[in-house]
Amino acid sequence: MGITKEAAFETNIESHLLENGWHAIEPASYDRRLGLFPDEVIAFVQASQPKAWQQLVARHGGEALASDLFVKAVARAIDHRGTIAVLRDLVKDSGVPVKLCYFKPASRHNEDQLQRYGANRCAVVRQLHHSESRPLDSLDMTLVVNGIPVATAELKNPLTNQNVEDAQRQYREDRNPNDLIFRSRTLVHFAVDPHLVFMTTRLAKQDTVFLPFNQGTAGAGRKGAAGNPAVADGYQTSYLWEQVWQRDNWLNLLGNFVHQSNKGILFPRFHQWHAVQSILQATYRDGAGTNRLIQHSAGSGKSNTIAWTAHCLSRLHGPDDQPVFDKVVVITDRRVLDKQLQDTVAGLDHTPGTIVRIDKHSTQLKEALEGNAARIIITTLQKFPVVLEKIHQGEAEGERAQVVGSRFAVIVDEAHSSTSGDSVKQLKTVLSLEDALADAEHSQTQAEEASDASDLLLLSAAARGKRKNLSFFAFTATPKPKTLELFGELGPDGHRHPFHIYSMRQAIDEGFILDVLQNYTTYSVYYKLANAETATDIEVDTHKGRAALARFASLHPYQLDAKAEVIVEHFRQKSAGKINGRAKAMVVTRSRLHAVRTKFAIDNYITKMGYDQGNRPLRALVAFSGEVVDPDLPQKSWTEAELNGFPEGQLPKKFHSDDYQVLVVAEKYQTGFDEPLLHTMYVDKKLSGVAAVQTLSRLNRTAPGKQDTFVLDFANTTEEIKEAFSDFYEESFATPTDPNVLYAMSTELMSAGVLSLPEMDATVNALLSDDPARQAELYANIQPAEGRFLTLEEETQESFRTTLHHFVRAYAFLAQVMPWTDADLERLFLYGKLLLLRLPTAEGEPLPQLSEAVQLTHLRLAVTDEGSIALESSDEPGTALPGEGKGSAQEPVLDRLSAIIKVMNERYGADLNDADKVWIDQQRAGVLQDQDMRTVAQNNDRAQYRMVLEERAGDLVLGRHDSNSALVDLFFANPDFKNSMVEYLMDTYDHFNRADSQ
Repeated sequence: MGITKEAAFETNIESHLLENGWHAIEPASYDRRLGLFPDEVIAFVQASQPKAWQQLVARHGGEALASDLFVKAVARAIDHRGTIAVLRDLVKDSGVPVKLCYFKPASRHNEDQLQRYGANRCAVVRQLHHSESRPLDSLDMTLVVNGIPVATAELKNPLTNQNVEDAQRQYREDRNPNDLIFRSRTLVHFAVDPHLVFMTTRLAKQDTVFLPFNQGTAGAGRKGAAGNPAVADGYQTSYLWEQVWQRDNWLNLLGNFVHQSNKGILFPRFHQWHAVQSILQATYRDGAGTNRLIQHSAGSGKSNTIAWTAHCLSRLHGPDDQPVFDKVVVITDRRVLDKQLQDTVAGLDHTPGTIVRIDKHSTQLKEALEGNAARIIITTLQKFPVVLEKIHQGEAEGERAQVVGSRFAVIVDEAHSSTSGDSVKQLKTVLSLEDALADAEHSQTQAEEASDASDLLLLSAAARGKRKNLSFFAFTATPKPKTLELFGELGPDGHRHPFHIYSMRQAIDEGFILDVLQNYTTYSVYYKLANAETATDIEVDTHKGRAALARFASLHPYQLDAKAEVIVEHFRQKSAGKINGRAKAMVVTRSRLHAVRTKFAIDNYITKMGYDQGNRPLRALVAFSGEVVDPDLPQKSWTEAELNGFPEGQLPKKFHSDDYQVLVVAEKYQTGFDEPLLHTMYVDKKLSGVAAVQTLSRLNRTAPGKQDTFVLDFANTTEEIKEAFSDFYEESFATPTDPNVLYAMSTELMSAGVLSLPEMDATVNALLSDDPARQAELYANIQPAEGRFLTLEEETQESFRTTLHHFVRAYAFLAQVMPWTDADLERLFLYGKLLLLRLPTAEGEPLPQLSEAVQLTHLRLAVTDEGSIALESSDEPGTALPGEGKGSAQEPVLDRLSAIIKVMNERYGADLNDADKVWIDQQRAGVLQDQDMRTVAQNNDRAQYRMVLEERAGDLVLGRHDSNSALVDLFFANPDFKNSMVEYLMDTYDHFNRADSQ
């Protein structure tokens, strides 16, 4: 039955191509010596460049000789420069320049170029006998452009018991990578069956690496997973020949996506190509002024997607055949992306000066914006306020700003970290300068005639909102609700959604990142505290008191030492051998002081155990910003460079080397740090939401030999981590925020008896004038409000200050998305920001010096959960402003320190017993320091060592009679306790012998 044969699959694909602008050519017309289809090459040149062809005929003395010599010249050029370079550039033969491909012009103005583009010959060849080494071998399908083979495909049909894996096997085992067609002609090879597609750009026998080229699934409980969505009729993989191989799309892909470098051919994965195509189609339809959010997971190749997006947007023309954007501005703080973007775009466009990286100072940015050449500008958000200041300085000196262009595409890398605060307003002002200057002149005239500042306020408010000349394209793997609010699309369900998605789930399924939750162990830290000064049992704020006590316990040397032991021993026993013995670990701490003390604790334990000696010594680094002063050593401050012994900038390279294995961090390197050798993470900090995902995702990078990851968490439960990841596992979405929440806060603030409208007007008038000579007016009109604030009851003061703080934060965000401007809200925002800087903060009850007032009496670390965390996508939309912008306020509750300690002990120490008292660990330390016990351990078996240890334990306990008589009584009166304590101390035997063996 022919319907079940593989040939039917081939025929159906070929038929579709032939019906849509492709043509078929005979496999026999392939010249194996040249790796070309000579008749196709000549037919293209004759049709697209007849004058050049006649010149070649004249110079070579006839058509036959011209055909033979020109095709050989093309083959030499490809051998020398590569296929993609020849397709995009010229080949010269006997002084005659000839194009080998014409790509679609950006506009329709050039009729000659459009005709030449139409002359391109896209052909399909079935069963091509391609091989010089194996003459009978044939490729199922070969795609040819103007006589040059550019792609191959092996097609398999499960109805004949063959699938996409067999296609991959065929490429690995039955194809000779040294055959000319593979060695230096074709760019990509597809393994295809009716369900799945994979591709590779380099054949290397068994080392050939195939990447998924699938859409990802949707619906039926598998939203965002690997594979392809189910179809009602046809093939699941028909998108390959119907979309990717569609004639215009295929030529555009060759012209604007494929990048050839010394590392090989870069060919886009399906989601990269589809994202860029979708952005271009939507922007062509809608023009400038519409924002898009692209949610692409780590492992998606986001840097290259941004590069292709920037390049294509810089060339995009609208229905009016005019450029949609004058310039493309890429906002990033990542040097890796800067370099990758430059290299990728430079490989697509060789025009000098079209891409500019602002890597020095803001003057560079100003010059790039004012110049005609730069079409793509890579910079940081922080440079725009300085540029705006330079523009204002120039205007004050009579120079009119000359920013070239009026419509801009702004591509934002990691959207949530780059789209808040006044810097965005100033970016919008700089990139909307033509409109802003006209509006400013108009508003200034009106303001001079008016009695209030409403016109200038409306202009200031408008500068925060959407601009019709700006389109933001925001890329992030973890969009917060605020990011969705700013850039997401409003869906039929009433929620904000990303424009394009490549999910974390799909990236994990396809093997581009590792699932960092597959091996997840949580520890609970149990402890008890005691009030050492019961005579001064003061009252403190319950919430602050609990936080202070928890911090005290976490910084206690006993807890730090216990965690250091767990970390070091776990790493040595479980992780050090991973990734061919090159595995690294990160310790995430809750503060800079925690980082410093944890580094010391780890170093001390490593030294004590002798792990810093031998062929593979264990060494740790630390990362934090600024200087740290330890309250217990106020005369000494620590810096990262001092503790590590080298400058901060060298840390990534040093950590990557084999000299260091553990990195202790506080905030630094928890985002944007790409170290593929990072295998294990020890978490000693509460994590939630985006912070949890970004921090743990430092582990997800793949590397040769890296099969898994491991997390040991002292601070979070598996349920908390699962909830944090659920919002970003498949598709993030959020409920739109009602900007009217601002009016409720505004009413509350204006009725509090602190604010005066005339003072506010005078302040913002002076502020918006930007005249340094008027600074005194700011102080004069803020000071009266400060005085009225101080007359309020303390509780009312706190309420006013909190509400004002919430209003300022909410307005800074909502002003970017509100469909209207409101001078009253803008006035309150501008005035409120300044007033907050002047209002005194509430003075809470002083907490006791905990190191003196509180003692840690018991401590135990115990595994509470281990295994994998099975991820699921959240069904609940995020909320940008929880609590209508006011968050979750807590009323202060006072209680006695002893009562708070009791509550803490009930929560963290309910199951502790005498065996968990910290002095038992002191007994163990005493044994480890005893050289006689070391000698006994090294010269006797376990039973003999235990007999000696029982006597030694008694001596140790008697030595503590004065400080803890209860311990003495318990040890000698309770055989079970004595036995448990000796058993606990027996690990010293293993320690002594382990240290000796090293």
